[in-house]
Amino acid sequence: QVQLVESGGGLVQAGGSLRLSCVASGRTFRSYAMGWFRQAPGKEREFVAVITWNGGRTYRADSVKDRFTISRDNAKNTVYLQMNSLKSEDTAVYYCASASHYGTNPDEYNYWGQGTQVTVSS
Repeated sequence: QVQLVESGGGLVQAGGSLRLSCVASGRTFRSYAMGWFRQAPGKEREFVAVITWNGGRTYRADSVKDRFTISRDNAKNTVYLQMNSLKSEDTAVYYCASASHYGTNPDEYNYWGQGTQVTVSS
């Protein structure tokens, strides 16, 4: 079993930056693809970014691809989401999740963190 704990959320002005971190427990962290998702009030959870088990491949949603970067440090059991040029529409609860396979469908992810709130003021 994998436990995930996100941190780094907060309140930031439009145009600012935040870096989210997700620390995983368990020795199998490096076996999993890791993804970031977000959910705004009244909206469905949406895919943000994913990274393969070794960091060799990443994919980001079109809405963030020029502004967000996903990375991981398997020695620290941590995955990151660097968010730059934040917009008000990025306001959401951000979740990290792990999956056996690299993908964008949240149904394919088996472990989830509790989420961290990101609020962007305009």
